[in-house]
Amino acid sequence: MIGLIQRVTHAQVDVDRRTIGRIDGGLLILLGVEHHDDEAKAHKLAERIANYRVFADDDGKMNNSLLDQQLSALVVSQFTLAADTRKGRRPSFSSAATPAQAEALYEEFCQALAKLGVPVETGKFAADMQVSLVNDGPVTFQLRVD
Repeated sequence: MIGLIQRVTHAQVDVDRRTIGRIDGGLLILLGVEHHDDEAKAHKLAERIANYRVFADDDGKMNNSLLDQQLSALVVSQFTLAADTRKGRRPSFSSAATPAQAEALYEEFCQALAKLGVPVETGKFAADMQVSLVNDGPVTFQLRVD
């Protein structure tokens, strides 16, 4: 399972010109699900992201997490994160989960993050989404759980 996290001052996702998810500070999480992923990995990644220290403390050092700062997450499914781009000029998606598996684990991840105390907004699984954000820093990390 792959989480591309971006520290943001604002992020939103629109579907059919309508905003369906929006945060005013926190993390935009692009979530990629691979065929070998399961509920345990969804929970592990949610716990890691909720506690990942990417926000500044009083000394300006990255020592605070979403939970420390009581900030929100906007979670957007991102099928293309599962792409193998090591060869050629076209990505391979052979490691990506099936749509049914990916949707179930996307929902599981969002619920796990919310149960940890993070306010969660979401995109719409498998929809054509327009994501806008103001990356704060910029700060972007790719987290994986295997």
